[in-house]
Amino acid sequence: METNDQNKAAIEQALENYYFKGIYEGNLDLLNQVMNAGTLLFGDVKGQPYAKTLDVYLDGVKNRVSPKDSDKPFNGKIISVKAVNSIAIAEVQVKMYDFNYHEFLSFHKLGGKWLIVNKMISDTN
Repeated sequence: METNDQNKAAIEQALENYYFKGIYEGNLDLLNQVMNAGTLLFGDVKGQPYAKTLDVYLDGVKNRVSPKDSDKPFNGKIISVKAVNSIAIAEVQVKMYDFNYHEFLSFHKLGGKWLIVNKMISDTN
């Protein structure tokens, strides 16, 4: 059985290699490798309530200019990761376009892979 440190390292790797990179490039293949099909997204953006299914979110990613192709800054930063057995939560910051998102990402280990099952965001600009 994996140790807590191994689980945290695997989650950090998934965030760096799939989540942040997928958002930056607008790469749905990468995002689909780290997000469970039933993932729900909630929070607020510019003070307005935000609620989306994964399909709606990915459609938005697909149809926008990626941060990589825009001339805007992008930075994904892991603040903390806490794991207990097959569940975990990551606190991250994502700066992109004119947004500064503070996010809580819930993970579940499914089929040996850590997958995001819930994304909560707040635009802190």
